[in-house]
Order: sequence, then structure tokens, then C-alpha cells
Amino acid sequence: MTSDPGLDAKDHDAGLGVEVTLQDAAEFLGVHYMTAYRYVRLGTLEAHKSGNVWRVYRSDLDAFRSGAPEAGVARPPAPWAERLESRLLAGDGGGAWGVVEAALASGGDPRSMYLDVISPAMASIGDRWARGELDIAVEHRASGVANRLVGRLGPRFNRRGRTLGAVVVGAPAGETHSLLVSMVADLIRLEGFEVSDLGADTPAASFAHAVSGLDRLVAVGISITSPLNLGSAQRAINAIRGEVPSIPILVGGSAVQSEDTMLDLGADIWVRRGRDIPEVFARVMSLPRP
Repeated sequence: MTSDPGLDAKDHDAGLGVEVTLQDAAEFLGVHYMTAYRYVRLGTLEAHKSGNVWRVYRSDLDAFRSGAPEAGVARPPAPWAERLESRLLAGDGGGAWGVVEAALASGGDPRSMYLDVISPAMASIGDRWARGELDIAVEHRASGVANRLVGRLGPRFNRRGRTLGAVVVGAPAGETHSLLVSMVADLIRLEGFEVSDLGADTPAASFAHAVSGLDRLVAVGISITSPLNLGSAQRAINAIRGEVPSIPILVGGSAVQSEDTMLDLGADIWVRRGRDIPEVFARVMSLPRP
């Protein structure tokens, strides 16, 4: 008899490839089964399903225990993006939100949830779909769950008090990725601006309508993820110029690969990454006002 539930003496000596049930793992860790199941849902304890039973490799159980805070061992940064990707691919909205909650509880903030957790998870899923590893239904389901996460996180980006001005953001006609626009809008709100989020697939005329006569407009941002939509982005920029000729126009997204592309579009500032938004808007606010 050993001190490890689910293992006999021969198993214990044989190495760490032994599997135990999640119930045995919970007893080994001294926690309730549902607590151990929550560890699995959050991705902090590796497990796999065999039939209808969750099973844990002894090596993963030992790694989890040795890395626990009470053991006095410093754990490496948790792979929150990978854990979230797993839940998104499973279409597990509750588990996905649990990962976000755990990441926040570990010291993260809403901004890091977008930049370091949700964005990398969705980028990986998009890459896997492009390589033919995932059906489009799985990608769409994951996007739906991610949109709900952003919806729950969004109010945390609002700042109190008078705003620094208004910003219009959107994606041009043909662009279908609204998730990126929503996250960019929230990141700009965090800098103290009022943001009008036009979403995806916005016609040039609608961009022009959105900026026409808008009080305290300081910038317009356009997200372009597909090179096929550079033309529609340029038409949107021309329409905006027709209404507010001197307003700074920002472009970003995977279709904008260089400042030359930005200049060809007729824009003023290239936003290379979401984490550059604070610096970009400090620059915008330093520009002379018309």
C-alpha cells in the first residue's frame, strides 16, 4: 500500500507514466473532486478523458503539486493563452471565463487579458484554421465564445471623468473580424477617450457619416486584416477626408505590414501592435489641432 491513491508499489516504482482517475488525483491533492475538476477546466492540471472518466498522468500530478504555492516553489508564468485556446476550441464558455478569472486573480489586468491571453489564443486558432487543421465551424464557435469574453470585460475599460475627445474605429467593407475592432475600441477607451465602435464590414459612406459633425473628434482608426480589403480601406479613408480633411487617420491589422502600405492608403499613423496604443495616442494628442 502506498501513500498515493490509485497507485500500488510496483506502479510507484515504475515511473511517472502511470495514470490515475481524477477522483484519485483529488484525494492525492487533499481537495474535493470539483476543485480538481476546476483545475482541469482552468488548464492548471493536465488531464485527458478516457471514455467518461477524467484521468491524470502521475507526472502531471507531481508537477502540479510541486509547483503549488504552499510548496514554496516559484512557478513559471502560467500559459493562460494556451489554456484559453483549449477552452475556446471546446466551445466551453464557462471554462473560458474561468481561465480569464484565474488570470485576473493571478495579477493580470483587463489590458493584459486582451493583449496576452485572448489575442494570442485567437491568433493561434486562426493560424490552425488557415493550415486546414480546424473546420471553420470550430473557428466560428471559438470566435463566438471570445466575443462573449470581450463583452464581459468591456466595462472594465471605462474611465471616469471627462474624456479626452472622441475616436471612431471600425473595419472597412469586406472585413468580417469584429472581435479585433471591439478590443481596439476598449484599449482606446482605457486611454481616456470616448469611442464610437462601427464594427466590421463598414461601408465608406458610413465612415463618412460617423465622423461628420462629431464633437471633439481626435482620430479615426481602421482595422484591416485581409489584403483583399486594402482597396475598401482606401475608399473609407478618402470618404473620411472628404468630411474632416485634417483628422489623423490610424490603420492597423495584419494586412498593414509597413509604413509604405499606410502611406499608400492615405493614412497618417501605422499602429503596429495593440500594446502600442498608449504611445500612439500620446502622439495623436501632441499634434497641432486644426
